[in-house]
Amino acid sequence: MSEPGAAEAQRRVLVTGASGFVGGALLARLRHDPRYDALGIGRRALDLPDYRSLDLAPPRDVTSRAENRSSAGNMTPRETAGAAELLRGLWGGAAPHVIVHAAARSSPWGTKAEFERENVEATRTVLRYAETFEVRPRIVLVSTASVLYTATDQVDAVGDAPARAPFAGGYAASKAAAEEVVRGYDGPWVILRPRAVFGAGDTALFPRLAAAAQAGRLPRIRPPRHAPRPLLSDLVHIDTLVEYLVRALETPGIEGATMTVTGGQPVDLQATVFRLFERAGIPEPVRTLPRGAVLAAATILETVWRLARRPGEPPLTRYSVVAYAFAKTFDGEPLRRMLGEPAVPLAHAIDEFARSLGPTRLGS
Repeated sequence: MSEPGAAEAQRRVLVTGASGFVGGALLARLRHDPRYDALGIGRRALDLPDYRSLDLAPPRDVTSRAENRSSAGNMTPRETAGAAELLRGLWGGAAPHVIVHAAARSSPWGTKAEFERENVEATRTVLRYAETFEVRPRIVLVSTASVLYTATDQVDAVGDAPARAPFAGGYAASKAAAEEVVRGYDGPWVILRPRAVFGAGDTALFPRLAAAAQAGRLPRIRPPRHAPRPLLSDLVHIDTLVEYLVRALETPGIEGATMTVTGGQPVDLQATVFRLFERAGIPEPVRTLPRGAVLAAATILETVWRLARRPGEPPLTRYSVVAYAFAKTFDGEPLRRMLGEPAVPLAHAIDEFARSLGPTRLGS
């Protein structure tokens, strides 16, 4: 929190999802920037003076009642107003200048109700809070490039293209729905779609791959003959994403923009992952399987998990295969034009990340 008397000279920034990877990194960055008076909220309890524990999503029983009416989008304002009312107490009732909405269920697996509750309805809660102020705060939505994923190789894809079904999974579908909620906001908004965020504190991308490799579930994937060689993929380091988010707080003329965020230097993803495995002391996969067979296996496993209502996540999901085994690069020109060059060159970020890994660190 800011010192007394300094608040008028600072921009009030609310960061949702501040107990997570991206939101937590952004709050830590803003905490040491005198230009901002930042507060973070998240579901987990954290002992930080600039953090409040608050679940933005409606109660599960409310979501269930809405589903029985055929759509969670039919919730009444009264049913979802609880968290919005609690938010009103921040800064003594003063309006934030910017809300960075990073809270999300960022998992390749979950039920439709879980994704709807945590990604779509939570976004509606944020906007309901923002629209209580006469001067609307800017909304910066942390979305995902996966709203554009298809089970094909995508090279230099248009990063601000509309997200359309079929989606790679429930996560991507719900984030596309959250984008549409934000586009209906009666105030300024910006949508950033990061592609494959990595770095210290990551709990999803490389740790998931490492766990699969250690369990013997991650093969070398052989693309078909017609696929690009090598299979290049965009990544973005957490420090670069955070700096882009900071730039999005105030940069004028970007209202209404949707941008895919990358590190600007596509890499051979499998080769990069294997290099990190070596650094972390994780053996490389020895089996090689055709990409089509791996995607088919993921489809079968998902079907079995749903029909049998098995708990937990399948050992392989279509979303994970599409994200990892297909070329995924995006046109970065709009991002660079509006928000500048990446703060950290991707090759340097990967080198630093590799050096930070000791044996078992990646998969711990």
